[in-house]
Amino acid sequence: MGQQLGLALTARGDEVIAVVRDPRKAKLPFKAELREWGALGDFAGIDAIVHLAGEPVAQRWEPWVKRTILSSRVDTARQLREALQDSPAVRPRVYVSASAIGFYGDRGDTLLAENELPADYFLSDVCVDWEKSASAFRNLVGRVAVLRFGMVIGEGGGAMAKMLPAFKLGVGGRLGSGEQWMSWIHLDDLVSMLLFAIDEPSIKGVYNAVAPGAAKNKDFTAALGKALGKPAVLPVPAFALRLLLGEMSTMLLFSQKVSPEKITAAGFRFRFADLPSALKNL
Repeated sequence: MGQQLGLALTARGDEVIAVVRDPRKAKLPFKAELREWGALGDFAGIDAIVHLAGEPVAQRWEPWVKRTILSSRVDTARQLREALQDSPAVRPRVYVSASAIGFYGDRGDTLLAENELPADYFLSDVCVDWEKSASAFRNLVGRVAVLRFGMVIGEGGGAMAKMLPAFKLGVGGRLGSGEQWMSWIHLDDLVSMLLFAIDEPSIKGVYNAVAPGAAKNKDFTAALGKALGKPAVLPVPAFALRLLLGEMSTMLLFSQKVSPEKITAAGFRFRFADLPSALKNL
């Protein structure tokens, strides 16, 4: 995600500072000044901050992984905030932070808007702390915007990457009952939404970053199989997912029908609003 955003920013003429673990090893497909976590330096001249750091959640949630998932989001935000506080004359226009629709937990057929309360669930707790870390920037920047990402359809890993190998082999199918709602967003639209959040002065607070075309898992997997030219007729029982992925399997079995109405009312327009066009494009 960071690489795609960096490409979009530099393509329109923005200068980018990329914060990375090791500048000596970082290989980015765009021109950027590289800084290392823990040595962020002066924030003079910085107009916008976009926080996308985070250990991938699409892996088995061993206890140490859970700790890393949380700390990689909250601690990096704290480091940014402390560095900005050390540059008291600097006041960037905007701080944009990722979050996730994991905030909502398993909600059946309920259409979920941003004012819903969080669930009692590991990813929900992570999202709550993640969003609190963004709120702490309110006195340091002009405005704060938080985007709750749905499942990103595109290259670069995530839950989609866990599903693709089976489908490419022709042995994919619905997950569990297949009745759970999946809220997704095309990678290109997500990058565009991040740019929109950076540029649009009215974007403040929390927004769902999902396409309008939420789909039930059985329909999503059928569309994915069709896009790949492969059958999608072999279901994966819930118990098998739990054996394979442990607690992380809940992320694939939970039902989340999430509304993008708030971001569209603010003026954002999706390029890929329906699942068939999104999958065909990819």
